[in-house]
Amino acid sequence: MVSLWTYWRGGADSQKFDSTGGAMSYASELTRRNPTATLTSDGSEGGTLRVDLTWRIRSNNDFGKSQRRLMNNWRHPLAVFKPAELVGHSHGVANMDFDLACMYELTDGTTGVVQSLGGLLGDFNDPPYCKLSGDDRFGTGSGEHLYINLDNKDEFKRLLIFVYIYDGAPTFDRADVVVTLAMPDGNNVEIGCTDPPPQARSCAVVMIEPQKGQLVARREVKYVYGFQSEIDRLYGWGMSWGRAQKQK
Repeated sequence: MVSLWTYWRGGADSQKFDSTGGAMSYASELTRRNPTATLTSDGSEGGTLRVDLTWRIRSNNDFGKSQRRLMNNWRHPLAVFKPAELVGHSHGVANMDFDLACMYELTDGTTGVVQSLGGLLGDFNDPPYCKLSGDDRFGTGSGEHLYINLDNKDEFKRLLIFVYIYDGAPTFDRADVVVTLAMPDGNNVEIGCTDPPPQARSCAVVMIEPQKGQLVARREVKYVYGFQSEIDRLYGWGMSWGRAQKQK
């Protein structure tokens, strides 16, 4: 199944490139009609689940562009092999600042959040077994990626992946935002942040929970007009929140 939100809503004939800009790959999508996917299997040996945030600015004439692209591909079949358009990875385009984060609850009752605000970057080998990083030791040069240690998957009660706008105007309704779950077996699962309301600042994207010995991802895509505390109240985490800034 061709994805990256079906190549940014461009149609099933479009190319799919992985979210780190490497070789071509394919992904399934979580939608309202198909909201869940199994991330692990019984007896699996663990590994790393990588969560990536990818987005692009949506122009007012995107619909016209997609129609022209389809017509152009019909007239010029080789056009589908042209490189994909530039997309953003968490930072740096047109004053937008989308950020990836994760609220966690472990089986021992420990709760918390992994996010860049306040320097709460987590830990991969110790609780919460989730690490937010653009660090070279994880093989990425820039951008935010969340690494989840599946060797400790039995420690997870629930993980909520969410995206928020740290700085600038609320712009979910002016961008195509996709969260990708890259599994150890090479399969990808993508969740597009569809139908955002105006002025929304945060989106609860996907919940990961154990079910019958497996970790299952469930599409949420629920927007709030505030920040982490509103997502907390929506899902009943019960944590205390205060103001914080990103570490330089």
